[in-house]
Amino acid sequence: MAKLLAHPDQDKPVSTRKGFRAYVALCALAGLRKGEAAGVQVGDIDFLRRSLRVQRQIQRDRSSFKVVPPKYGSERTVYPPDELVLILSQHIKEHTPEGEPDRWMFTVGDGPLYDNAITWRWRATRDAAGLSTRLHDLRHFFASGLIASGCDVVAVQTAMGHASATTTLNTYSHLWPTAEDRTRGAASVLAKAVLGDSLRTEQAN
Repeated sequence: MAKLLAHPDQDKPVSTRKGFRAYVALCALAGLRKGEAAGVQVGDIDFLRRSLRVQRQIQRDRSSFKVVPPKYGSERTVYPPDELVLILSQHIKEHTPEGEPDRWMFTVGDGPLYDNAITWRWRATRDAAGLSTRLHDLRHFFASGLIASGCDVVAVQTAMGHASATTTLNTYSHLWPTAEDRTRGAASVLAKAVLGDSLRTEQAN
């Protein structure tokens, strides 16, 4: 993931990928869908509370775009890490420092980033990093990170904007520890508490 975040923005003075790093970070570190990340407006971000309101997505409409609610009615508030908040703050400062709160974070001309423009920028980013990662894989990366950190099903469902916990479980159940894993882990903690000194002595010998 570090390689992908290092390659979205080119060093060339004129580049259509300038500012794409923040878009990639939104997908990887907040789990937004492609259209949701494209639909973020500056006013959706509350920097004081470190929160982001997901309330629209951008879809292609023939040769243009349309703004619609998030998939499955999944309007939600996500709580990005400080690192992502900083990336978004820097993006606004560099690319859209002035304007109304409803201005788009990512643009093509006067409108929001959408569809082919996203796909082209993503492929260029992926190729520059020497990877074959799909854009949607960033969302899975986010979900797996939440699970690895101990988040429960409801927390992951809420963060991902899934319609139900069943969807979350059908997609990611294999990543959660099984009952056997939890039992073994709990017993290991108990064993170390009881046998810690003697185990260290045996290992030393």
